[in-house]
Formats: sequence, C-alpha cells, structure tokens
Amino acid sequence: MTDVSRLMPVKIKQTVKGQEEETLIDTVKEANRKNIKISIAGAQHSMGGHTYYEDGIVLDMTGYNKILSLDQEKKTIRVQSGATWNDIQKYVNPYGLAVKVMQSQNIFTIGGSLSANAHGRDIRYGSLIDTVKSFRLLKADGTIITVTPKDDLFTAVIGGYGLFGVILDVTLELTDDELYVMKTEKMNYSTYSDYFSKHVKGNPDVRMHLARISTAKKGFLKDMYVTNYVLADHHDQLPSYSDLKEDEYTGATKFALGLSRQYEWGRNWLWNTQQSYFLSQNGTEISRNNVMRSESKFLEYENNDNTDVLQEYFVPVKEYGSFIDDLRQTLSDEDLNLLNITIRYVQKNEKADLSYAKDDMFSLVLLINEGFSKEDQADTARIIRRMTDVAIKHGGSYYLPYMTYQTKAQMRQAYPKSEAFFQKKRTYDPDERFMNYFYQRYK
Repeated sequence: MTDVSRLMPVKIKQTVKGQEEETLIDTVKEANRKNIKISIAGAQHSMGGHTYYEDGIVLDMTGYNKILSLDQEKKTIRVQSGATWNDIQKYVNPYGLAVKVMQSQNIFTIGGSLSANAHGRDIRYGSLIDTVKSFRLLKADGTIITVTPKDDLFTAVIGGYGLFGVILDVTLELTDDELYVMKTEKMNYSTYSDYFSKHVKGNPDVRMHLARISTAKKGFLKDMYVTNYVLADHHDQLPSYSDLKEDEYTGATKFALGLSRQYEWGRNWLWNTQQSYFLSQNGTEISRNNVMRSESKFLEYENNDNTDVLQEYFVPVKEYGSFIDDLRQTLSDEDLNLLNITIRYVQKNEKADLSYAKDDMFSLVLLINEGFSKEDQADTARIIRRMTDVAIKHGGSYYLPYMTYQTKAQMRQAYPKSEAFFQKKRTYDPDERFMNYFYQRYK
C-alpha cells in the first residue's frame, strides 16, 4: 500500500472496509487481542505514511459515508467520517447552505480533514477546528465516546492524524451560500502584505482570497496575482448561479502542467496562461459553493520516474516580504523542480495541540516534482529542510500531512506543544494501537 505520493510503499496485513460501526469495533478489539497496529485511511492524499503501517490493519473509511442529519435552523450537519466535502456540498446546496471551512478541493473525507485540521480560502474563518461542534470517537479499547470542545481529546484528535482513535461521525457548523464577484489584479510581492491588510482584511465585503507567486524564471518569487471573492450587490440572483460545477478542461490543464515539469519555457507559459485566465475572469459571478469546488483531477499524475509532492509553509503576514527574499536566496543555488505556489490566509488559532497558526499567517502551498531515486529523494529532503529553516527563522511553521522530511528538531520548533501532544497519545493509547509513519518519525 502507498498514498498519493507513491514514495513510501509498504506491505500491510489487511484492509478492512469500514461500512458498519460494528465492523470497526470488532476490528479494533481483534487488533488488541492479536497485538496488531491499526491505521486509518480516507482519500489518502496525505503524503508521509499517515494512513498505513507495515504489517498493520488499514481501516478504509471511504464507505462509511452517510449524511446523518441536517438542521437548517441551527445550520449544522452530522455526517459519517468517510463522507467527502463533495457529498456535503451536494446535500446542502439545495437548502442555500454551504461549508464554513474546508480545503480548496472537495475530494477529501471529513475524517481526514479533521485529522489534518484543514484550512481554506475564507478569510473570516480560521482552521477547521472552529467549526466542529462534536464528534464520536472509537478509542483503542473498543469503546465509543462523544467528544466536544470542552474535552481534553478534542484538541488532540483534530489535527492528530488518526493517532487517538477512529472518528466515526462529526457535527459541523455550516453557513449561508452567497454570491461573489471575482476580482483579480497583478502586483509585486513586496506590496502584498500591505495590500492584504488594507484591501482584503480591511474590506468586509471580501469573503475569500487566493494568491499565486511566480515560479517561472522570469519574475521568480516576485510577480504575483491575487483573486478576491467579493460579496455581490444582488444576492437575490444567487439561484441563477447555484448549480454545482464539475471539473472542466482537465486534459488541457494536465498538458500544461506536464510541460512545466519538463521545460523552463513550459513553466513560463503556464504562469502567463494562468494569470491571463484569472484576469479575464474579472467581474465573473460565482456562488460560494462553487468557489469551494476547485478542480482537482488535473493534479492526478502517474510517472515511473517521478511524482508530485506538496509542502506547505505558514509565515506571519508581517514577515511575508522578508521571508520571500530569504526563500528566493535559498533556492537560487538549488535545482528544485518547483511547479507552483498558491497562497492563502489563515487566522491565528492555537486551539489544536498541533497548531500551525501561532499568528495571523500566509500559507504557501508548494507543488514540487520529485524523482523516485534515493538520490533524488535525499536531495529534495535536504532542500525542504532548508526551506523549513527559513520559515522557522521568520516565526513560521510548516504543515504536517506531507512527506516527513523535516527533522525532529524542526518539528519541535514549529510545534512547541508537540511533546505534550505525544504524551497525551501515550496516555490515551499506551499500547500504541493506532500507528502510522508520522508518529514513528516524530514521537
């Protein structure tokens, strides 16, 4: 078994499809009797062995995906953890409701998203932990408890990468669907922090925000464009825009991304094409639910020699310009096949034990093409550690669902509450029944 990165294939003992609660309980009890490790898998888009372990049992939760209830008045929904954001969107869209916080793509399971404490594009809401009312958890001893924000396990399980038990179902806060107008403009990186503070955070009508910085040779880590989703004046026209969109132009986008992996001119062309497209969309009206359905199929990539991986860094808003200068200098003498950088905003939120947002942060998501050879992996790991040092130097951190290339020391610096987190793991799961390679690496 492996995950989407295909960099860490291992032989597991068994995959159990968790479609019924009793099956999940019986599997945990059997694993206790036979002393077998358990890992929990959803869509498996993490990249560091978070969802499996050698000779262990993998609980495949994707079939445990029912929508259990919707409260329109309270704007809450209760779903099983194998449901995806797409499942929720399709269910709530007819009621004029929408998700508060989720990733840019809707392909991820709810359980996996909670386990990574995901964040998204909405600048008013922070991390996913703020939208969770409660969840039921199947613990290592085979018992089930309900966990709420006042409970000790709440801050460990959310952002805890499946190490404390199986999230069975979750009650989430929703919000109203809205109609937005897209507004895109170009700028230099040096003006971005001030621009964001004045024209994005300072404008109550801006609801969502996304930016990109160039990885092309011309304008490398200098040229940017930003897209704001601004509340439309005529909300009554929302029904005309509420049909949910699906992926379009997948083949063309895949082709362009393929050129950028192989050729410098391809990367320049992709940057110019992306920027021109978003500028051409100025004034386009789009529903909130459709903004939160970013295309994902074009990212599917299979090659025998290389793969695409993600890294994500969080940097305080006020440090952004100097961080980019240091990052550019760091990469100037490196041969890193860096395809894309997307930027979002994340509010300060230290509720989760493994909180990545110790300040108001910009999140920079890096798409990197990496070879399968041991030499290529070692070189990529070395460069990623250098970039991590730059983020930490500027008071930042990095996101944990990806390849575990960072050292233990870097992990402890980026996550100062990590030792308390691991101690909590030992308290609630002393036999380490729930296991993965992330925990093995950093415990």
